[in-house]
Amino acid sequence: MNCGRIRSLLQGGEATAGPVIYWMSRDQRVADNWALIHAQKLALARSAPLGVLFCLAPRFLGATARQYRFMLKGLEQVRAALNRLDIPFFLVTGDPKGAVAAFTRRHRVSYLVTDFDPLRVKREWKRQVAGEISIPFDEVDAHNIVPCWITSQRQEWGAYTIRPKIHRLLPDFMEPFPPLQRHPFPWQGALPSDAEWRETFTGMTLDESVPEVSWLASGEEAAQAALARFLEDGLAGYATRRNNPAVMGQSGLSPWLHFGQLSAQRVAQAAFAAAAPIESRDAFLEELIVRRELADNFCYYNDAYDRFDGFPEWAQRTLNRHRHDPRPQCYEHDVLEQGQTHDSLWNAAQLEMVRWGRMHGYLRMYWAKKLLEWTSSPEDALMIAIQLNDRYQLDGRDPNGYAGIAWSIGGVHDRPWAERPVFGTIRFMSRDGCRRKFDTDAYERRVIISPATCAGIALCK
Repeated sequence: MNCGRIRSLLQGGEATAGPVIYWMSRDQRVADNWALIHAQKLALARSAPLGVLFCLAPRFLGATARQYRFMLKGLEQVRAALNRLDIPFFLVTGDPKGAVAAFTRRHRVSYLVTDFDPLRVKREWKRQVAGEISIPFDEVDAHNIVPCWITSQRQEWGAYTIRPKIHRLLPDFMEPFPPLQRHPFPWQGALPSDAEWRETFTGMTLDESVPEVSWLASGEEAAQAALARFLEDGLAGYATRRNNPAVMGQSGLSPWLHFGQLSAQRVAQAAFAAAAPIESRDAFLEELIVRRELADNFCYYNDAYDRFDGFPEWAQRTLNRHRHDPRPQCYEHDVLEQGQTHDSLWNAAQLEMVRWGRMHGYLRMYWAKKLLEWTSSPEDALMIAIQLNDRYQLDGRDPNGYAGIAWSIGGVHDRPWAERPVFGTIRFMSRDGCRRKFDTDAYERRVIISPATCAGIALCK
């Protein structure tokens, strides 16, 4: 594998004879996982056992039963796949600082590997763990195709600045995935039983006010099936259909990509090899690679990615100048959450998210911009957008979500436009503009269909 994917978080002391542990977090899969590949390579070189550890935080950025159960069902499949490779999977609960460090001491771990995540809370977890251990500790970017820290060493202005950097480096990081092997060095000591495994997460107290979705299956197998369907039925028309919420022309892969149940590099390799018009393939790869990795860049190099002071200076200035402009409407949080505004298109987008756990990407921009128009301040708009997005979306709490909301409300990765009330020079979107681009009535009709009716839909976002 390209060693640029790996960086050391802690050099640690001298190597010992203990096991190597992959602390899985963002990339919850066995196949096509560079972090797991690196961990097995280390273990084989040391003739050491290999294990995978997942630390289940009881609370995480407003996640509800919807997101937790999707994740846990995927982790059950991870455990089964690891068992077939004679690699044990350990599940612990609690604060990672204590739980991960205690696990390494209890099992006399010799080397710790984890996967990359740009979010503040995940970076803090790793910093805290590194402060509690004295063994080598590596981080592997198994989520981006080009590692975030290799692509750029600063926050990029937009897609136009990061695109050439990614395209220049892409050939170096598109190497084939080497296969994992049955691990030849068995774990020394007791392994968690099926009963202990299930007891760990069935005893969790979850926010049941947002139920799990029933129309979408979790896990690597479902992700691969969805990718195959998209390549066969959706990729060819992607260029013309992707921004039309009435026809469900997007890939629908975001939940599996978010939870790391599907490798973006595997998707890219499959798309490059697919028989599809070049304009559709290029449009899809732009979203999959450039836009996704731009979002990681934003969150990694801008600690205020979810705050007003994370917006570019020009956007802060224009929003401050228009801070006290009269709003055409000003809605309370519960009215917005229930989708009871005067705008039936916005309501439909909100209800799609509440009921199905997803919202079309084009409408997510419109949805967030209306929050700027209908709330008392940019800070309130940003806070409500993040709260609702992270509460209901399966792919919430994700760099794509934070970057998309910051683009919509705060001009991140955008430029100044014509000045108008409330928005200042932030780009404006209107219902009439949406109506000119797609059949808004058809979209609204589609949203009221029962999710159970749509259980067989292959292409959805």
